[in-house]
Amino acid sequence: MPKTTGQGVAHIPTGENKKMVRLLSAVGTRYEDIATKLGITDDTLRKHYKVELDEGRIEANASVAQTLYQQAKNGNTTAAIFWLKTRAQWRENDRLEVTGADGGAIETVIKWASEKS
Repeated sequence: MPKTTGQGVAHIPTGENKKMVRLLSAVGTRYEDIATKLGITDDTLRKHYKVELDEGRIEANASVAQTLYQQAKNGNTTAAIFWLKTRAQWRENDRLEVTGADGGAIETVIKWASEKS
């Protein structure tokens, strides 16, 4: 006899539901929305469809990554920059170093308005 959920109604995953969960997960649908579509709680969704949720997300990310990679290889500069920043950990240098004369320390002179040069 199947276990019952908190509402006393047993949920038995079907092949059709598993396909739907995998597809909805792959396109980025929120888990709570998938649960609503199935008429179950978020906890029940995660309990019975963990594999479909994970695999859908992984397959979608892999597919998009493959497209991005191909775009970068084919000369799409934006895709190449994004790939290198996220995957190769390239970073832009935003740091500006300021030095005084001949690379020395910066000299700070404070004069009061009443003082003459």
